[in-house]
Amino acid sequence: MQDPDVGPDAPDSSTDSSVGGVPTSGQDTPPGTPQADGATDDAVDPAPEGLDGLEGEARAAAAAAGASAAASTTTDAGDATASTAADDTAGADPALERLRAELAERTADLQRVSAEFANYRRRTERERESTVAAAKAAVAGELLTVLDDVERAQSHGDLTGPFKVVADRLIETLQRAGLTPFGAEGDAFDPSVHEAVAHETSPEVSGPTVTTVMRRGYRFGDRVLRAAMVGVTDSDGSAPSEPSQTADAGTS
Repeated sequence: MQDPDVGPDAPDSSTDSSVGGVPTSGQDTPPGTPQADGATDDAVDPAPEGLDGLEGEARAAAAAAGASAAASTTTDAGDATASTAADDTAGADPALERLRAELAERTADLQRVSAEFANYRRRTERERESTVAAAKAAVAGELLTVLDDVERAQSHGDLTGPFKVVADRLIETLQRAGLTPFGAEGDAFDPSVHEAVAHETSPEVSGPTVTTVMRRGYRFGDRVLRAAMVGVTDSDGSAPSEPSQTADAGTS
C-alpha cells in the first residue's frame, strides 16, 4: 500500500494536540466538555472547604439534640409508668393496708395517753399548790391570836425592846408568806369582810362607814382567814346632799 497523500488540507499533527477529540491540558475548552477523569467542566466555582464542615457539624448537633429529647421523653414515661405501677401494687397489698391501719390506731392511742398525762400533770400541780397554800394558811390562822396580842401590846405602849424585835420579825415573815391585814377606820362597810358588832348614826357620814376597829381582819392570798370586827356608823338622813348644798349656794 502507499501512504496517503499529505497535502495542505490535511490536519497538522504537530498543531493538533487533542487526543481522541478531547483537548489536552492547557487549552481552553468550552463549558460542559468532558474531562479525562469523567467530570464535566460546568464553569462553576467550587464551594469553599470550610462550608462543608460547618454544614456537617450543624447536622450532627441537630441529630444529637433530637436523640437527647427522645431519650428524656422515654425516661420520663418509664418513671411515670413505674410510679403508677408501684402505687397500684401498694394499694392492692392487703398486708400493707393492715399495717397502715395498725399504725394509725397506735398513733391515736399514743396521742390520747399523752393528752391524759398532760392533764394529770396539770391537775396534780394545781392540787399540790392548793395543798401548800392551805397548809400555810392553817399555820398563819393559828398565829392570828399571837398577832392580836402583839397589836394590843403595841397600843398600850408595851411593845419595846427585844420583844418588839421578835414581834416585827414575826409579822414580816407572815406577810412574806402571803398574810395581809385589812380593816381600818374610814373604810366603807363590806359585810363580806367586816363583822359589825356596833352600829350608830351620824350626820357626818353619807353611808355605812367603819369608825371603830375592835379586831383586825386577815387574808391569806385570795382566802379570807378572818373577818374584821368593827363598829359601823351610818347616816341619819339629816345631812344635806351635795347637789342641794350647791343649789342653796347659787340661790344665796
